[in-house]
Amino acid sequence: MLTGLDVSTADSSHPFDTTPSPKVDTRPIGGWSGYIQKYRRTGPVNIKEQTTFLNMWLDKFVFCGRSVGPTSVYLSAAERLANGGRFPLGRYLLGSVYHLLHQVARKLLLGQCISNLGGPWWFINMWLSLHMHKRLEFNLFAQRFPRDIAEDYELEEEESATRPPLNFGEAIIVLSGTGRNANQVSRFFQTLYKGLTIEQRAWMPYEDPHTMFPLVFHPFNDALNKDHDVMMALITPRAIPVNFFGSGKLPTKPMSFIIHRH
Repeated sequence: MLTGLDVSTADSSHPFDTTPSPKVDTRPIGGWSGYIQKYRRTGPVNIKEQTTFLNMWLDKFVFCGRSVGPTSVYLSAAERLANGGRFPLGRYLLGSVYHLLHQVARKLLLGQCISNLGGPWWFINMWLSLHMHKRLEFNLFAQRFPRDIAEDYELEEEESATRPPLNFGEAIIVLSGTGRNANQVSRFFQTLYKGLTIEQRAWMPYEDPHTMFPLVFHPFNDALNKDHDVMMALITPRAIPVNFFGSGKLPTKPMSFIIHRH
């Protein structure tokens, strides 16, 4: 619901466990800058170039691999996406989030330092920001984005060149966070000890009566078949992959799974 990634497509085959067609050099290559320089081309984009771009997108920006540099772990999944294939990427992201939280909890219980674990910390930050935005006094509806002039070519002079967010995910991703704001940091600690008041709770933000976003998920609106199908995909118990990326100590074959139920 926050990312718009696919959660309902049947996972007929494991997209991270097949042999990709393109061969990509990842090291020594000079990190992501060298990766971009090596595989950047001019002219029409072909499948290989699209695959190498999506490989970087999955590794660097979605799953945030712990190597902090180019790998080929996500290359087969990138190739499937480049060729128009579909798979429930949203469920793989959620599995990666659960795996990250498990690693953090385990290290805390053992009194160990939390080193570079990789993983989608960005999604955890989005999740917390959404559910605590009332406590942190963030106005989700006050964010502004540049309007797509190509689509709104008849824009009148008095109309704004910016637009409001279209959904919760878009509004949350641009929140400035607490930074060094002492008041915001203190609110976090107070919340940890005292919890959230009824007025501050936002566990079901999609049912907020003040929601003004045009592209929202309506989990209880049976008249919208698409939303209903997605809702059923979210609440149906299923196995979610939680360990599908490279690690020196953890096996990637066979995959590890957890049973997921909201």
